[in-house]
Amino acid sequence: MDEETTVTVNDIPEGAAIIDVREDDEWEAGHIEGAIHVPLGELPSRLDDLPLDDDMYVVCRTGGRSNRAVAWLNQNGFDAFNVDGGMGSWNLDHGKPIVSETGEEPWVK
Repeated sequence: MDEETTVTVNDIPEGAAIIDVREDDEWEAGHIEGAIHVPLGELPSRLDDLPLDDDMYVVCRTGGRSNRAVAWLNQNGFDAFNVDGGMGSWNLDHGKPIVSETGEEPWVK
């Protein structure tokens, strides 16, 4: 991972744009409230869903998919950062809150 484009969950500014590139079932199980859901495979076709003028903090489960998304976004003129450790770091390691789409207890899938 590129150290210049990788941040920890604690480095994300308050109110920052968070892009979750996990699959639908992972998102539904648990995600960061206010995040924008754009699965990795849909990223090139869903640029209109992204906050193009803001820094973006990209998350997946552990950081692999988000790292690929950040590389692609930055190569195409965006300002994106990979969240090191992904949702595992956000929720499991740091205890930051998540919400679910199912009404059940949220969890990192």
